[in-house]
Amino acid sequence: MSPATPAPESGGAALELLVHGVGGATPQDMLDDPRTVRITGDRTAAMHRRAEDVDAEDHPERYAARPVPEAYVWSNLTSGDGARALWLLLLPFMVANLAHWMRPPAPGRPGLVRTYGVLVRLVALTLTVLLTAAACEVALDLTAWQCAASAACTDAYSWLGFLSEARGGWWSAPGRRLAVAALVPTLLVGLLWYLSNRTWSAYEAQRPPTGYDDPVAEPPAATGFAPVPEESADTESADRGDDGPGPVELRPALGRPGFWYGRRLVARLRAAHTAAGFLTVAAALATATARHDVTTPGAGAFLGRALQAAVAALAVLVLWVVCRRGRSERRLDLRVERALVSWLPGVSLAVLALTALYAGWSRPGWTSDGALPGNVAFGGLTLIQGGLVVALGVVAVLLRRRPRRDTRTALRGLGGPAVAMLACALAGVMSGGVAQRVADWLDGPATPGMGDGGPRISPPVLLSWQASVIPVLLLLLLAPAALLAARTVLAGRRLRSQVEADYDAADERDPVRTGRIAAGRARASLTDSAPVLVGVISGATLLLGAGSVAGAWASGNVPGRAFDGAHPAIASLATVTQAIGSWMIGFGFLLFVTWGRRAYRDASARRTIGILWDVGTFWPRAAHPFAPPCYAERAVPDLTWRMSSWTRSTGGRLVISGHSQGSVLAAAAVWQLPPATRGRVALLTYGSPLERLYGRWFPAYFGPEALRALNRTVHCWSNLYRATDPIGGPVRVPADGDRPAVDAAALLDPVAYGRTRAHPLPEPILGHSDYQADPAFAHRRGALLDRLPPAVPHPRTPNATADQGSSGRSSG
Repeated sequence: MSPATPAPESGGAALELLVHGVGGATPQDMLDDPRTVRITGDRTAAMHRRAEDVDAEDHPERYAARPVPEAYVWSNLTSGDGARALWLLLLPFMVANLAHWMRPPAPGRPGLVRTYGVLVRLVALTLTVLLTAAACEVALDLTAWQCAASAACTDAYSWLGFLSEARGGWWSAPGRRLAVAALVPTLLVGLLWYLSNRTWSAYEAQRPPTGYDDPVAEPPAATGFAPVPEESADTESADRGDDGPGPVELRPALGRPGFWYGRRLVARLRAAHTAAGFLTVAAALATATARHDVTTPGAGAFLGRALQAAVAALAVLVLWVVCRRGRSERRLDLRVERALVSWLPGVSLAVLALTALYAGWSRPGWTSDGALPGNVAFGGLTLIQGGLVVALGVVAVLLRRRPRRDTRTALRGLGGPAVAMLACALAGVMSGGVAQRVADWLDGPATPGMGDGGPRISPPVLLSWQASVIPVLLLLLLAPAALLAARTVLAGRRLRSQVEADYDAADERDPVRTGRIAAGRARASLTDSAPVLVGVISGATLLLGAGSVAGAWASGNVPGRAFDGAHPAIASLATVTQAIGSWMIGFGFLLFVTWGRRAYRDASARRTIGILWDVGTFWPRAAHPFAPPCYAERAVPDLTWRMSSWTRSTGGRLVISGHSQGSVLAAAAVWQLPPATRGRVALLTYGSPLERLYGRWFPAYFGPEALRALNRTVHCWSNLYRATDPIGGPVRVPADGDRPAVDAAALLDPVAYGRTRAHPLPEPILGHSDYQADPAFAHRRGALLDRLPPAVPHPRTPNATADQGSSGRSSG
């Protein structure tokens, strides 16, 4: 790197704040110096300087010709702890949360925006119910109901002997077996609640700066934004729930005071999802027991109906809590509905405990027969999820109906519904994989769901049909994958002439060198084809899921006879594909677990998984409270506080320099700055996915209007990119009055085509990394500093030193 960039001597104090991208970086690498010092922050996220620059503000004469480099290291927010590799199991929740933020921009349509948010939250709620239902299927149905009733199964697994119906022990009664097994899904729900509460306290409970918030909307002259009253309706912050309609907002969504502090909604959703999990377990217990009690006279049938009614009433209350309100962003909302947060899960747990006591009553003559009614539960959940996704698609289409449409928006505004469908598919594969593998394990040599003589242990028929469509889905993906591969090869050939023209290499043509550069550019363009694959997968999953439900119902939902109602040829083919799909589901789930365990021990694998969370957990938990925590709710306030405090205490100029995902954090932090600070800040982005990924997939927050507004509100902005970069790209913000276009010309990669005096050895193709190695980087950074206004003299006060982060210094 080249941290020292010339600056005008009259410019005064200047700070370059570096923010790394995905995968993390060390302060030594970012500052190009082995001796670094942490000047503020903790082991999770901190600001670092070179040891020689710690007291830079006390000696401004030393830095008259260069800015002070400072690095913000946030990699431990996502990939620092090996235990976080287990967050892979929360992947469906994270994907559902992304769907919330993918809606099209819809100025002036608050009703549709609210409906979109409600539908996504309902999809997220079904994922919690599905996960809990899968745990109930494994623990209650397969283990405590079917296996414990089979002497052969309990003899093979001695640890189940105390539940064996053949041995006639106290715990062998069906109701008591179910009550004991209910501890497994109950503990799972409790674990999810604990992780959500703990991660909120550890990562997201960082309040944004409050000293600069103005309760009244900022005037356009101060912010650089044009008055857009409809922006107040372009987010769920317009919910009338408890806040009323509120004043007109002139800020973009990411600049609102409460955007990066969603404590109230997360606590509310956490209570609702925890209660939903407990109620799912209670429903499974009550349904199984009441099914027996309705056949025998006595008070059992009345108690069973009463408990089922209590579960249904609480379920309606959970739905009301989830639908009642969305995010509140107009102000920093510090309130928590403690009564709701505490009593809703508590009452649900109490109903579960009463249901367990009810199931544990002595019922002479009650024996396990067949399977529990899991087919109806899983079939109903699948239909509800499909209906919600279709409704979400309809709302997205209505939201996109406006005069000006951005043709680069992913899937023409249907990215949110498509990703929500992927979340449901991932949850189905993971839950179905567990059930299939446990059934196969308990069943010995038989294959779950097959009709060869009737297996002892049978999962729900729907899972067998879902397993049978997985190979079909993979075959459907082969066509677009092959098409993209062929197109990439052809694009690489077409780009050869362009590469030679860019380097003016007519006199030194090297077919191998040209081919490698052209192939790198062609492979980088594959990122732009991601919406096609997502659309194909989501559409095929929706249709095949509907087909699996129809097939399960046509077979009569008889365990062990999944394909009896089908034509013999279809049944034979379905049997083969089901066996393949069953093993593929199990293999996929084991791959998840193995990958997580490897990442716990291997730092490089842990960093790879961290990259997934760097991209997927940027957004706050607005739909699913059990999703992995949002690191930006810590990182954005960190950057905002640092930029505000440094400029206020020194009056100096500041360039925030963000690479890759760091550029997204930098842009979000600039949006949060007060107007006076924005006027002293320049933004430098490189390898940035701001438009290529975020603008296309999250158009309501990073669309063309939002990026143009960002260019107007910050003093100056420059963006660097390469044609060989698969992640970063141009931000496509044109010139605006006296403001030049944000994008520079695409940087050549490699810097030199062949051997030169300046580059005697062949230069590597860098792609997404090492932008600072290009001479254009230092030139652009120096130009931004030149455009910033001179430093404003500020009196030195004791508090200024603290603001500059000189306290809490420790060796790096």
